[in-house]
Amino acid sequence: MENRWRFENQNDGWKAVSVQECTPHHSSGEQRPQWQLGSAASRLKRYNAGGVVSNFDLFGPVHLVIIALIPSAAAGLAWCARRSLLSGNWIRLAMGAGVAANELIWYVYRYSHEGLRFPEGLPLQLCDFTLWLTVTAALTRKLWCFEVAYFTGIGGASMAVLTPDLWEPFPSYPTVYFFLAHGGVIATLLYLVWAKILRPQPGGIWRALAISNAFAAVIGIFNAIFGTNYLYLCRKPASASLLDYLGPWPVYILAGEAVALLVFFLLALPFGLRAKRET
Repeated sequence: MENRWRFENQNDGWKAVSVQECTPHHSSGEQRPQWQLGSAASRLKRYNAGGVVSNFDLFGPVHLVIIALIPSAAAGLAWCARRSLLSGNWIRLAMGAGVAANELIWYVYRYSHEGLRFPEGLPLQLCDFTLWLTVTAALTRKLWCFEVAYFTGIGGASMAVLTPDLWEPFPSYPTVYFFLAHGGVIATLLYLVWAKILRPQPGGIWRALAISNAFAAVIGIFNAIFGTNYLYLCRKPASASLLDYLGPWPVYILAGEAVALLVFFLLALPFGLRAKRET
């Protein structure tokens, strides 16, 4: 069994408590978290890694509003920037600063409640890497930061928003943070594209893939030294995920690389980019 932390609203405020979740080995009597079709209401109910049904209805009215708001906000701000109703640079800086502020506030909240449990619980997942690259791209307009964030962030953050793994009841602060963080990454990257501030360049697919793999290599060394499982390089997540369909370890890592490359190509299609060096 592995420990996972969640927050409970107790009499004296929100407290971090440990919940038990199934290991990927699934000994007898244990069940994997799953998606289950509801009965009378015919709704998809989300089971979190602790086996508890979330109160957040997948693709329910609130979820659909959140999904729609993210690209709508990016499109609206880009429209204003292109028509000089608002300064495109000020919007860019505000979005980058907003994503950064949301993340820093979460760090304070999380570690003040949960404590620092080195080497676990550090912001070393791919979504953390992508988020800070998005912030850097928005604040500095660094092309390589944008390319890596665009190719890795749009796909990853979109999947998180579409199939949220919420560990707290909605609308508690942790769940609000979850959607602000992932939605902020998507909206900021889309704004940079739609406001014609940044766009992937030829060869960007391979640069993003190389930098992502370099980051994974560094995290792999960290995992080997401290026995952690960041990026799920050592074993699959305990909760059900796409990796379940990609084979056992280490096959799912190589298969995931192929899936990522396919997603990169699809994300490059709107720009007519060729995945080869510019001649």
